[in-house]
Amino acid sequence: MKICIVGAGAIGGWIGTRLAAAGRAEVSALARRDTLAALRAHGWRMRQGGALMQAPARAEEDAARLGEQDVVVIAVKGPALGQVATQIAPLIGPQTVVLPAMNGVPWWFCQGLPAFAGKPLESVDPGGRIAAAIGFGHVVGCVVHVSAASPEAGLVDHKMGNHLIIGEPPGGASDRVARLAEVFNHAGMEITVSDNVRQDIWYKLWGNLTMNPVSAITGATTDRIQADPLVRRFCSAAMEEAAQIGARIGCQIDQSPEDRHAVTARLGAFRTSMLQDVDAGRAIELDAIVGAVQEIGEVLGMSSPNISALFGLTRLFGRVHGLYPEAGKG
Repeated sequence: MKICIVGAGAIGGWIGTRLAAAGRAEVSALARRDTLAALRAHGWRMRQGGALMQAPARAEEDAARLGEQDVVVIAVKGPALGQVATQIAPLIGPQTVVLPAMNGVPWWFCQGLPAFAGKPLESVDPGGRIAAAIGFGHVVGCVVHVSAASPEAGLVDHKMGNHLIIGEPPGGASDRVARLAEVFNHAGMEITVSDNVRQDIWYKLWGNLTMNPVSAITGATTDRIQADPLVRRFCSAAMEEAAQIGARIGCQIDQSPEDRHAVTARLGAFRTSMLQDVDAGRAIELDAIVGAVQEIGEVLGMSSPNISALFGLTRLFGRVHGLYPEAGKG
């Protein structure tokens, strides 16, 4: 099986290192600049529990040099996906599986929803150019439950979690998902094959929807966010709105916000991915985590004032700090 990792950062590097070290797949990377140089010089590298896992890597900047793949894992940040989608055509053949290992609501999420009637989810795919570049039939849905960081180009620090949920976007089982699960399991990843991966995506989003942006604009870890009763109440109200929106699109949430807060509390003083991006001066993944939820609610005619306030405040914060595009420049 030929597998290309597009975006060999923390999550892409974790997947690539495990697969390359396991030896069952021919693993390559589409990379640029420092990451490209590091992979060529050192191969795949991942630190875990004091040990360094390493494996040879083939890395290229031009997708045409890698050619058609069996699987393309996309692990870039959301703001970069539009450009990446236009560059990976040489990797995608008629049977290629595209596995987006990314945060938030993916570009394909509303495919098939009557309210969208074939229209793109503008918050994450303006004009539908990602959908045009990556056909819906290629996509296998994915939810990442892993905490990892990339302290330097080409090096992954694996902190906790080892779990991917994968599944066909329309639901049900398939041979291609079963094959993918077998290869990933062999590489030491814990794979759950889901018959409703959209529900799994929405459930993870439901937890990230508030903690990520609130941490970004306040600089607070999740324990401090939860310890403030006013902020906790605001987060709960936004989560209630997201649960109501999810119920309308077949993604029912059977927990209360307090149930989810209890799960988050077990992480302790956790620094969310969006807070890490702010600290590093990287563009924030606001549209996929908050903007898409607001947009879906609007298309459905559902009011979500708390989600809208959260989106507006975080968007303004991002623009002031140069981490989110100004109006008309996205």
